[in-house]
Order: sequence, then structure tokens, then C-alpha cells
Amino acid sequence: MRVLLVGGGGREHALALGLAGDPSVAALIAAPGNPGIAGVAELRSVDASDPAAVAALAVEVGADLVVIGPEAPLVAGVADAVRAKGIPAFGPSAEAARLEGSKTFAKDVMLAAGVPTARAFTCTDAESAGRALDEFGPPYVVKNDGLAAGKGVVVTEDRAAALEHAGECGRVVIEEYLAGPEVSLFVVTDGEAALPLLPAQDFKRVGDGDTGPNTGGMGAYAPLPWAPDGLVDEVMRDVVHPTLAEMRRRGTPFAGLLYVGLAITAAGPRVIEFNARFGDPETQVVLALLETPLAGLLHAAATGTLAAHPPLRWRDGAAVTVVVAADGYPAAPRTGDVITGADRPGVIHAGTARRAADGALLSAGGRVLCGTAIGPDLAAARDAAYALVDGIELAGSHHRTDIAAAAVDGRITLPD
Repeated sequence: MRVLLVGGGGREHALALGLAGDPSVAALIAAPGNPGIAGVAELRSVDASDPAAVAALAVEVGADLVVIGPEAPLVAGVADAVRAKGIPAFGPSAEAARLEGSKTFAKDVMLAAGVPTARAFTCTDAESAGRALDEFGPPYVVKNDGLAAGKGVVVTEDRAAALEHAGECGRVVIEEYLAGPEVSLFVVTDGEAALPLLPAQDFKRVGDGDTGPNTGGMGAYAPLPWAPDGLVDEVMRDVVHPTLAEMRRRGTPFAGLLYVGLAITAAGPRVIEFNARFGDPETQVVLALLETPLAGLLHAAATGTLAAHPPLRWRDGAAVTVVVAADGYPAAPRTGDVITGADRPGVIHAGTARRAADGALLSAGGRVLCGTAIGPDLAAARDAAYALVDGIELAGSHHRTDIAAAAVDGRITLPD
């Protein structure tokens, strides 16, 4: 199988490692890729959000499967353009990707499907936003209705800050706060059949102890030793299958990766958000533990044959990833700094580039690298991930020191 992988971040490097490790993959091409992906794939230049350009490249390289990593190309209709060429694509149509592209649309689908989620209002002006904030009270949850690269959500006790964020976004969804630990569940689906992957937990705030502004994600771990028994079965029954059925009813079936962001509340799991693709950095830990060949799994979803796919197999143990971020991230990350110590197994590239003059590795984004490790248990995986991070040198960089610490110490409790 010849596979074209679209994207160039940490999620795509993790996907590339999984795809390259599948014996059925004869050739892996990544566009645009990154220096880490270049170790396992041929890199090609493309505007990842240009449907015609990606579809043309898929034809040119003779792709048997196109895997679309980021959300922007999916919302732009890249999967539709690829499928129009007769090539299987892993990723939802533009219409189905509205589950991520519009928080309002996602809430409408959840309401119609009877999915447990927070009450919410869509607001487009200061007056309606103020009413919604007062309806729910603090902590205030304000979400940009459109794509915001994982940074469009503000959760704050400060009403003025919440109102300011609403004004900056223009169109927002304001919803009640859901109290409880958060879980990310990835579900591979062909629109009808659905296979859940291991639940993971990520860390959105930039600082230790969940302090500071939201980011795209500063680390993650899997599995979750504190997760309630039967959690995945409950979410598949009450969330995933009703959502897929509602999307089919609307004539826009969702095929690809449905990311279910959950809060485990006193009343049970509640959906915080849907995404239309693998999450970053949770992908790094979930795929590190997946023993089932990845390309075959994604091809089955892309071709409507997932029901016939064998049960998923998982490695024993646990995985942890820790993000190394650039100086100034998330507000104004500095780029162009030289990186050393990144050329080791387990270091995943998220925002890197090669200097043309001498090939030096440079920072080229806010989240630059991830130290990703597996171990026989969560504590061992955590120690190994931080050992990787400690070996990376990047001027001014920062990372959280508490990824998975509460889970290792048994300090995560479920609401009564």
C-alpha cells in the first residue's frame, strides 16, 4: 500500500511512525511533513488546505490511501477532493467535519442525538454574551465557534475576561462548566461501524497545576488507571453511536476519526467537544501503545469495511508524552533557535525545520518537540519521557513538570 499523509505537526509524526511500522505499507509520502517525519517518509511540498492540490498530489504519487491529519484541511474539503479522484481517504467530508468546524453545529447534533453535554448558548454580541454568562455563572466557559488550533477556549472566574474573549471571537458558544477530570477518546469509524482506541488525558494549560492560558496541549498519558469501569462502553452507547446515527440521518455520515472530549462529572460522562481528527498530543501516547497495524485500520475505515476488521490489540504498560514549547508560547512563540538532543527514538517533532545553509535543526512553531516514552507502568513511562525531555536543548524553552503526576500518585478523584 502507498500512503500519503497530509500534515506536518507532532500528530503527523506520530501517525507517520505508526504507518511506517505497518508491514503493508510499501511507501509512505508526507506532505509537507517535518524533519522528524523525513526519517520515515518521503517529503513533498503541498498546501495542506488546498483540496485540489492535495488531490493532485495523491494521484501523482499513486496513493492507495490518504490520511489527513489536521482539522483545517478536513474543514476545507480535502477528503472530498481526494475521494472524488477515486482514492480512499481517512478523514470526514467537509460537511461532517463541521462537528469540529462549528461548535454550534456540534451542539445541534448532540441535542438531536440526545448526547449528554453541557447546556449552551450561541452568542454574537456583547448583550447576548452577557446574558449567557450570567445564566451559568462562574467558572465561565467561552468557546470560539470556529477553528482556533486548540486555543479558542477560555475558562475563567473573571467575567470581564470572558466577555472580552467573546468580543474578540465574534461568534461564540458559552456553556455551563462541567466539573470533573477530562478524558479524550478517539474512535475510528467508517460512518457505521466504530472502534474505540484507548482513552487518554491531555493537559491544556501551559503551566504546572493547570495554570495559565490554554494551549494546543502540553502533554498526555494513557491508559487512565482512574477511569470508571465501563467508561468506554458507556460513551460508545450514549455518545458515539447516537452521533453517528444522527449524522447519517442528516445525509452527511461521519467517517474518519471522531475525537470525543469528555468530562467525568458527578452525573456521569458529559461531552465537552467533538473534534474531527486525532488529537495532539494524545495521538503520541495512544499510537505508541497500539499493536494493531495502523494503515490497515485506517484503510478499513476509509473503505467502509471496518465491521470486518479484527479486534484491536494493545501493548502492555503505559505511555507518556511531554511537550517542549518555545520561548513565549502560547502568546508569541519565538522561532529560529537551534535545537540539539532531538535525534533520539521517542522524540517527536511538532514545530521544527532544517536550516538550509548547514542542516541545523531549528524551532519553527510554538510546540516544538514531544518526549514520548512507554514503560511497564505509568511511573516508569513518565520517568522515561522526562529523561528524553531533559536531553533536549532549546534556548528559552519550557515544559510542564507535572504531566501524569496526579495519576501516578493516585490523586485523581471522581466527583460524587
